[in-house]
Amino acid sequence: MRGFDRAGFVAPRYDGAGLGAVLPAVADALGVPVTAAGRSGAAARAALGLPTAQRACVVLVDGLGHLNLTERAGHAPFLRSLLAQGQVLTSGFPSTTAASMGLFGTGTGPGRTAMVGYTARNPATGRLGNLVSWDGLDDPHDWQREPTIFEQVTAAGIPVTSVGPAKFRGSGLTEAALRGGGYRGAQSLADRVDASIYELMGPALVYLYWGDVDKAGHHHGWGSWQWGEELGALDRELARLERALPPGTLLAVTADHGMVDVDRSTRWDVAKTPALSDGVELVAGEPRALHVHTSLGTRDAADAVAARWRDVLGAAAVVATRDEAIDAGWFGPVSEHVRPVLGDVVVAMTGRATVVDSRTQTSASMDLVGVHGSFTPHEMHVPLLTVHRR
Repeated sequence: MRGFDRAGFVAPRYDGAGLGAVLPAVADALGVPVTAAGRSGAAARAALGLPTAQRACVVLVDGLGHLNLTERAGHAPFLRSLLAQGQVLTSGFPSTTAASMGLFGTGTGPGRTAMVGYTARNPATGRLGNLVSWDGLDDPHDWQREPTIFEQVTAAGIPVTSVGPAKFRGSGLTEAALRGGGYRGAQSLADRVDASIYELMGPALVYLYWGDVDKAGHHHGWGSWQWGEELGALDRELARLERALPPGTLLAVTADHGMVDVDRSTRWDVAKTPALSDGVELVAGEPRALHVHTSLGTRDAADAVAARWRDVLGAAAVVATRDEAIDAGWFGPVSEHVRPVLGDVVVAMTGRATVVDSRTQTSASMDLVGVHGSFTPHEMHVPLLTVHRR
């Protein structure tokens, strides 16, 4: 893809060795044969080198990129102790929560899950839908049609429990990406750790989600003292979880994406930049990874819009038509029902640049300090840190 190497981008891994391999590999470690995107859990476990176990706890820390963690590891002595033996995985594209949760939960890329960004154009309405809050979207089982790993593990007779905020129980995102098994609502991290320890008393797969590191990064930046404090609080509770693990437990800590802090001098607003809004009906996605839907929806229109965006953004972005992005493997294999969800033009920002659209975004969302979604190493690389309690 033109500009990809020049931009220093990291290619996504949809071949069973990226973020999508974690749950299939853990399932196989528990003795449950699963398949994801036509690949076996056994192959994923071999790629990640996970041991067999009687029970497993998988912790996903929202926004804890591998480079973010290593560069601020002084706040996290427990996680730092695991880095040397840990692994670096890649997120999919875009490197954002909704897309990554689809990849994590199904082992399948965004091109099949239709989890293609923070927001997406709903083909049924032509309007923006939010893939985190699920506002403006349809039945999550219709939107995301791939089987989840939790469904397969539950069907094999292994109890699966997700531990997270009570408000996420039965939410659109949960049903789309993580359906299967039970759900334990717990608000504080300490309560979530306690709930996970309880569920690990017998053979089980426990999934624990924590989002406050990402939240601190969005509001203050990942280089802030607030981010460091959240990382330290997370580290203390994960160390307590590790000490309480019963024998035969595999603990795996990973993340959905990393983060960069914005550069305000390289930000464009579509609403205030005629060359970006000309011929554009709707902009979906997020400021680092945009799905641009043209007014005409034709190949010629896409080529014209892509050319204008390249002229305006220059080295601050890699701009591709939908067909170019699909051919380059940005989303992995693409199902026919997902094609209209993707933008006619897809834009990945370089450096710390962003593109916003004040016609559809709130001022709060446009003023975030920490952002993610593109292909840079800080956004794409996530850790896989494991402990096996024999």
